[in-house]
Amino acid sequence: MKLDLTNRIALVTGATGELGRVMTRTLAQCGADVAIHYRSNEAQALKLQDEVKALGRRAVIVHGDVTSLESIQSMKHRIEQSLGSVNIVVANAVAQYQWTTILEQAPEDYESQFDSCVMQSVYLAKTFAPAMIEAKWGRFIGINTECSMQNFPTQSAYVAGKRGMDGVYRILAKEIGEHRITVNQVAPGWTISDRDRENNTERSEAYESTVPLKRRGTDQEIANAVAFLASDLASFITGAYIPVNGGNVMPAI
Repeated sequence: MKLDLTNRIALVTGATGELGRVMTRTLAQCGADVAIHYRSNEAQALKLQDEVKALGRRAVIVHGDVTSLESIQSMKHRIEQSLGSVNIVVANAVAQYQWTTILEQAPEDYESQFDSCVMQSVYLAKTFAPAMIEAKWGRFIGINTECSMQNFPTQSAYVAGKRGMDGVYRILAKEIGEHRITVNQVAPGWTISDRDRENNTERSEAYESTVPLKRRGTDQEIANAVAFLASDLASFITGAYIPVNGGNVMPAI
């Protein structure tokens, strides 16, 4: 038994980000061809494209605004011209902003999180689900966060967006499950990425002390969960919110 994504075509939004780039490489290592979405970091997108091709897989880079239905539809057209129909969608992109208290948080920060979490999910479903329904196979994987369960001070805009995303994904799972399409979420904790390795900031005793496994997770561990959910090994898992955070938050029954 092995995790095999041969003949699958994946789209990773926010692929040039700290977690997205590892997801992209991992999906390609498992055999998938990959559409690499970026918003501003074209240099990283081109580098990832070269890495995917070096693994013997096809790749295309697509620039776009994931908060725009028209832009996502344009991305779909470009991907289909280069690779074919997408059957694995990883919704990883999210707007960045400065966290502060509800009383001080700018209203536009809530709007940006709604657009990049909720509306991105809706637009991706509208754009890519029809072909998956026709093919009777597909995967939607949303990148959520442990913050959705923590609800700590200053997290309000981020949590509001991600909890809204959670609602969309759970309902989408029920609406398209009959077509053999699974819809799941991976919820990372505070994850070690290339930025930490470069800055020697991998350790945080205060955070690690709250985690049952007593460490921070890695970007590769997040990517491993994404690849598993994309594979046929996860064919009977749908509607799930899966924390990948060493047990720092634990959904209850």
